[in-house]
Amino acid sequence: MEGEINNFIKVWLSILVCLSYCYAISKIVSKGLSRLLYVLPIVCLFIFLPLDLHSIHLRSTPAFFIVWLANFKLLLFAFGRGPLYGHNKENLPPKPIEKPKNPPMPHLNGQNKENPTSKKTQERHISPLNYAIKGILFSILTRLYDYSDYMHPKVIMLLYFLHTYFLLEFILAIATTLARALLGIELEPQFNEPYLTSSLHDFWGGRWNLMVTWFFLLHGLCLVVEVVMKEVVLAGRFQLPWLISGPLTIGFVIITSFWLFFPPFLQFKDDEKAFEEYVALGEFLKNVILTFIRVHT
Repeated sequence: MEGEINNFIKVWLSILVCLSYCYAISKIVSKGLSRLLYVLPIVCLFIFLPLDLHSIHLRSTPAFFIVWLANFKLLLFAFGRGPLYGHNKENLPPKPIEKPKNPPMPHLNGQNKENPTSKKTQERHISPLNYAIKGILFSILTRLYDYSDYMHPKVIMLLYFLHTYFLLEFILAIATTLARALLGIELEPQFNEPYLTSSLHDFWGGRWNLMVTWFFLLHGLCLVVEVVMKEVVLAGRFQLPWLISGPLTIGFVIITSFWLFFPPFLQFKDDEKAFEEYVALGEFLKNVILTFIRVHT
């Protein structure tokens, strides 16, 4: 385990060096093909860096932030389409919340005119109580895996679906907290209660992974169809109530994840490796607590 932690540190140090390099070339290399040639080696390196890690959880964090998010941002950055940091318009994710330069001015009717960005941010703000409840649910979820031998495989994949959502939200919340503490910036939340979605457009455009496989391609195509149906065919004349559209959307996301998203992970038994890591972590914490009790008794 010690060797794995050392590898984890080395991977993130390599990532920081690479991002510093990208920030430096933004000052000396003009956007376009020239900058792309400088960035491509970093994109390729980011694809392989997480492979140095064997732990599912330690590997998944850099894989999500670097292989997925940062690489797409780097390709946009190469052509000046990104937002590396701050107000430079060439930023790596996540994006800082822009504060209004001037305070809100009184509106003609006597009410304050709200800043759209601030309003959107407030709507997406998640309270500590919300995270506490999700933490409890996540703890219960991990215990349910002990009874997986008595569950239908589809039920287990539904638990994986919830597990993925909770884990991503916690990781991004930690990243937001670190950015606030170390850099003094407030980041836009990356999830906005996706289980309250009313359509694919609402799910991908406003609630799930607000920063940005066959699974994503299929959803992209279905999203296009949905938008065309709403704006061209129906022209806003008819809209399903949320009690119908919400469950239909969540059902579509869950069913397609069963079909296309989770099978590659299950093929290589990543779920079993993850459970083994949970057991090892539990034993480690148990030993730490017992050692602490012995020392102080």
